[in-house]
This record gives sequence, structure tokens and C-alpha cells, in this order.
Amino acid sequence: MTAPSVVVVGGGAAGFFAAIAAAEVGASVVLLERGREVLAKVRISGGGRCNVTHACFEPKRLVQHYPRGGRELLGPFHHFQPRDTMDWFLKRGVDLKIESDGRVFPSSNQSQSIVDALMSAARAAGVRIHTGLGDLHVKKEENHFRVHQGENLWQGDRLILATGSGAQGHRWAHELGHSIVSPVPSLFTLTISDPRIKGLAGVSVKYADLSIEGTELKQSGALLITHWGLSGPVVLKLSAWGARELNEREYKAHVCVNWVGRRGELVQEEMKGMRTDFPRGAVSVRPLGDLPHRLWERLVSAAGLVRDRRWADLTKTESVRLGDELTRGRFLVSGKSAFKEEFVTAGGVRLKEINFSTMESRLCPKLYFAGELLDIDGVTGGFNFQSAWTTGWLAGRAAGGGR
Repeated sequence: MTAPSVVVVGGGAAGFFAAIAAAEVGASVVLLERGREVLAKVRISGGGRCNVTHACFEPKRLVQHYPRGGRELLGPFHHFQPRDTMDWFLKRGVDLKIESDGRVFPSSNQSQSIVDALMSAARAAGVRIHTGLGDLHVKKEENHFRVHQGENLWQGDRLILATGSGAQGHRWAHELGHSIVSPVPSLFTLTISDPRIKGLAGVSVKYADLSIEGTELKQSGALLITHWGLSGPVVLKLSAWGARELNEREYKAHVCVNWVGRRGELVQEEMKGMRTDFPRGAVSVRPLGDLPHRLWERLVSAAGLVRDRRWADLTKTESVRLGDELTRGRFLVSGKSAFKEEFVTAGGVRLKEINFSTMESRLCPKLYFAGELLDIDGVTGGFNFQSAWTTGWLAGRAAGGGR
């Protein structure tokens, strides 16, 4: 039986993994990238460290980190999950480490370690790579696919599209019979201009509760104040799960912040304890719990307390106002900002049109999809890379094996 020829369009994580997987099962593989270099996003991810995956090894738990695509990924994760990703890189000479929050990085703290491993594996498997192709055109013939740019032409029995979230990949998928869920940004920070946090960029809170007023959206986790508003893991999770709803609201909303992550009644009890333990201490200089001092001062001031108000002199009304600032702070969101290089979108090829056991199209035989071109996105922490590795591996194995 003649080995199938596979054309992979897209030189990112998913495309590379698909190309390697297809070549390693015997296919003749060419990988095409319109940009000047492959693996560009891998190089810059995680601040140049590359958050390869997340140490979550139970598929049912793993899929809970995907606002879109979690149900569809359950089966694929039983075939290739973070443990398999880690084994894949370890076998190719990349030592990995698991950080305290579960994120997995190369021990070198250099994304180049991941890039080198992928490039070496592609070379060893015989993948032919072409970059800088600019405006490509994709067409399905009777029994093969044609991809061309000017006088350059590549043909394959099978085609894997792994072009990311860009419009060109969506257009090709649509031309090949697929419907596209309109893409909107995910993983973004909240733009907020408020005197309570102005000038506090860099101040962080270990655990806070956030919710969007008038919605069911709520998340908990570490919070970071920035020059533009609020960021940190809790905001990124909130933005991922609320990507479509916030887009519909044109990123105008009120976010409610519980800075201490505890119920108001408990906070009132804690303040009673402060009155007993530190009666002569100024409220402004003795924060509750581990709240950063600068933030505490702002919240005390926002509650209308004079700077030298002592705990012993705190009135019931003042306690209630301070408790509200701590547990029910209301901030106007006026927009969003991109989170560093972690540009992720919600949207893409409609998932019901894909066979997730092989990543083959249900509408166009021998066409496969992988990565962000699909309507799949995860929260920050290595989950988006994991879906790229998993879908790429499945697509490559299926296309390359002729299934």
C-alpha cells in the first residue's frame, strides 16, 4: 500500500505536532507556513519560557478548564493527555518541571528547548518545511487537495488545516464546506479607571472572588492590579468563560470584587476581633488578613474612614461600609486589553462537524483540523497548548495512517 501524502498548513504547535505524527506513521509530509518562521507563538509563550502543558492527568478534570470544547475533548484526552505530552518531550531530551500551580515548563526556562525538540523531531521524521509563503490558496479536487502560491504547488491525498484563529483559515474551512462560529477574544484583562486602584500597578492579592453584575459569571483566584485595571489568573478565567457575553456587552460592565475571598459576615467577625485585639491601633495601618497595605489604605479611605480612626472607635455604620468595600467592591469595566502574548479566541470551525476520534471533517473526507482553528479554547496555564498537542497528534496519526 502506498503511503499517503499529507499537506499540513500551519506551522504552529498543532500543525507541527500533526506533521510529525503523520510522518512518524509513514506518510510523506509537507508543512506550509505563510509566515517567515515556524513555531512563533511557541517561542514567545509564557514570557519566552513556554508553558507546555498543565499537570492535570485526569481527563474529566482536565476538560473543566475549557470554556468551549471540553465535552468534545474528553475522548481525545483519553488517547493523548498532559502525561503523554510530557513523555513525548522527555523522550526527545527536554527536561520538564511542574511549578506549584501545576503549569509545566522546560527546566531550562527557555522556549527554545521546546522549539529545538520539535524541529529535530520533524527533521528526523522527514517533514519538509516551507515558510514565507504569504497568500496561499487551497482547493479540493476529486481525490486530492491542491495548495498553491503563485507557481508553487503542493498536492496531497490528505490535508490538515492548523492555521490558528486567523481569518484565512476560517475562509478555507468555509470554502471546504464548514460553518464558522464567529471568533471573539478570550483571555484578556479588564480596563478599569478607578481612584481606588489608581497608582497601585503591581499590587497583587492571593485570593479574590470576582463576578460580573447581571450575569452568572464568577471566578476565584489570584488578582493583579495593572496600570490599566485588573488582571491575574482570576480575571483571565473570568474573561475566558465570559468571552461571548462580554463581547455582546461591548466590554462594558460592572465587576464586583471581593478582595478577601470571604463572606461579609465572616469579615464583620474579623473586624470585631480587631477591635478586641488592637483597640488602639489605627484601622488604616492594620489590614485584615494578608491584604497588601497600600490597597488596604485605599479601601479604608473609600469606606469614608479618617486616617487615624482607631479600631476601638469604629462605628457599626463604618464597619458595614468597610465590609462592603472589602467584599462587594463595584468597579466599572470600560474595555479590555490583550494579555501579553497569550492571544486566544473563542470561535472557529463548528465542533459538531468534526469526528473527534480522528479530527477528520464529517463534511469533507480526508480533511483534518487541529488547534485553534477549531471552536476550542482553554483558560491560561498550558491548556491551550495541550489541546493543540492532542488534536494535532490525533489528526496526524489518522491522516498519516490512512484511516
